This record gives sequence, structure tokens and C-alpha cells, in this order.
Amino acid sequence: MPQPESLDPSAYAVSGGSVGALLIHGFTGSVAETRPMGEYLAHRGLTVECPLLPGHGTHPQDLTRIRWQDWAGATESALKSLQNRCEVVFVGGLSMGSLLTLYLAANHSELSGIIIYSPAVKVADRLLYLAPVLKYAIPKKRKSDDSDLTDPEAELRLWHYDENPAFAAHELLKLIRLVRRLLPQVTCPTLTIYSILDQAIHPDSAPYTYQHVGSRDKELVTLHASGHVVTVDAEWEAVAEATYQFIRSHLPEQARAGA
Repeated sequence: MPQPESLDPSAYAVSGGSVGALLIHGFTGSVAETRPMGEYLAHRGLTVECPLLPGHGTHPQDLTRIRWQDWAGATESALKSLQNRCEVVFVGGLSMGSLLTLYLAANHSELSGIIIYSPAVKVADRLLYLAPVLKYAIPKKRKSDDSDLTDPEAELRLWHYDENPAFAAHELLKLIRLVRRLLPQVTCPTLTIYSILDQAIHPDSAPYTYQHVGSRDKELVTLHASGHVVTVDAEWEAVAEATYQFIRSHLPEQARAGA
């Protein structure tokens, strides 16, 4: 599907108060996935960073030169920048962005909390697990025109590639396997949100993530009327409000009054 010309896939940032939110988009996607959430939180006084991951927002071929460490490095840099400006920082991520969120949380116990949207710890497409071999035979795969989004307007709010470069898919697989091992090291408060209609991740992915993170303070929210991209689909405003309330409830007392 051609991308709407009005959508901007580039990074989004807003300076606000002392509470920061880093929001990370998904594989082959763009900041169009996280910007509505970013704007929602910014309107409530938060400082927001929505970085564009390396190899995204341009042309699918650019992803073939990217390694998972490049995505992780970009999110580390964005986190450091936000921490330099904010007293407390939360991180949220969609799909592959959830993997990068978990990776950050496993390495930054000082995070005030994380929000995991449609976690890609397990994926529905079993061909991904053959990516180490298939990337040489089938270097790219066009995406299906079928969509699991329930809001007819949701697709118009997205900017993403129409194909999956197989070399990049292998990097995604490496990240999935690494993050699964790191889940017990995630100890900060964790909110996981997913939909039972999601066709991109395995039905057990979110419950598995919830069960295996090391956090004692954790919550699992199940949606029933959204597809994979819960941050723009039919229930996105409820998702945004749940995110904001999670952030508010995990603020230090002195920061809560200003958020």
C-alpha cells in the first residue's frame, strides 16, 4: 500500500516537564506508530522522544546494512539524552520496539518503568526462524495486503515499508533470542498491553513476556478490538490513557503533582 503523503516518518520530540517518555517504533515501521502516543503524553506535560530507528523511514534497502546493535545503540543514545534532561524516565515500545525496551530495561535498572505494546518476543510467522538461510535465497518478501487493524482509518495513520528485507529479519531474530534470555533481568515496573486479534505476534507472546520478566510490579492488559499496532488502532486512546496512568502511578511523590 502506498504511504500517505501527509504522514511524517521522521523523529518526533517535545520538551516538557521533568518526566520523560521514550517511545520506540517497530520493525519496518516509523515514528508514525508512536507519534500519537507521544503527542498524547506531551499534551499532559511530559518530555517526549520518539526516535527513528536506523534503516527506517527511507527505503527498505537501507535496512539490509543495519545490525540489531545499531537499533540498540540508537535507543541507548536517545535514553541518555532524555535522562540528561529529565529526573525520571519511562520507556515504551511497540513490537520490535518492545524488544528494544526490554533490552534497555535489562541494562538500566534505574528506569522508572516500561510499557510493552504487542511484544514480539514470539512471532506468528514461523518463516522468521528460517531467516538465517532464507536471506540468501529470498532477500526480500513483500508484505501481504491483509491487515489485522480493526479501525478502517488506522492504516492511513501508518508509514511503513511494504516489504521485509530478509537480512534485517535475521537481525530481528537475533534480537528476539537475546531478549528472551534477558527477561529475568528486567526488574522495573512493567505494563504489557496486547490484543487477542493481533496476527503478527504469537498468541502466547504477551503472556509469556509478562510471566518471565523479573519485575514484581507488573500488569498485563488484554484488548479485544485492536490489531497489532495498538498505538494507532481502534483502542489507541484507551491504550494512551492506560500508559499515562501507569506513568503517573509510578512517579516519585514530588514529580506526581507536575505530571
